[in-house]
Amino acid sequence: MRDAYHEELDSIGEGLVEMARLVGSAIGRATTAMLDADLKLAEAVIAADQKIDDLQHDLEARAIALLARQQPVATDLRIVVTSLRMSADLERSGDLAQHVAKLARLRFPNRAVPGDLHATILEMGQLAQRLMAKAAEVIITKDIDLALQLEQDDDEMDLLHRTLFQHLMDDRWKHGIETAVDVTLLGRYYERFADHAVSVAKRVVYLVTGEHADELQQPEAPVEGA
Repeated sequence: MRDAYHEELDSIGEGLVEMARLVGSAIGRATTAMLDADLKLAEAVIAADQKIDDLQHDLEARAIALLARQQPVATDLRIVVTSLRMSADLERSGDLAQHVAKLARLRFPNRAVPGDLHATILEMGQLAQRLMAKAAEVIITKDIDLALQLEQDDDEMDLLHRTLFQHLMDDRWKHGIETAVDVTLLGRYYERFADHAVSVAKRVVYLVTGEHADELQQPEAPVEGA
């Protein structure tokens, strides 16, 4: 009975990894669809979000059933509750990838991103995919150092996000209001996607240590007289 319980806990973890891999793939494919004005690929990303939603609903149902049936305490309880929160982060990440694909579909046959911002958006999409791949690795390995590193990696996304706004505020912007709105939304989608990847990693830190990542990263107080 106990073995079956722990197998179910492991299965929930495997489901989270699958979700992370699916949403990572989704943001990469959505970026390609947008930059290449690939309607077929955009539609595929939009349709595939249903699988992510179904996985999240399944994980949620199994976690709640475990809570009701086994009434876990201590570490096991932390695993179940944290898994519920991670699945929500991952589901929202999938929605953000879908938003990117929907923008590609909306602007087809044109491209939502002007040529001079193509490289920046491509870099944001690739970084978002790498962050989520690293979050999946953190779920598998429970590597605290790797989990804490994600927040530093996210600084790169923040920098790219600021770069977009510098282009938008430049007096030489010549692409019109509609494109400015599209680029603003895209920047927000990628920035939020990265935030969810960081959030997943932070939840793993809490799952393993019982402490919040922010507490572990607080600088040590200076030693008096040093």
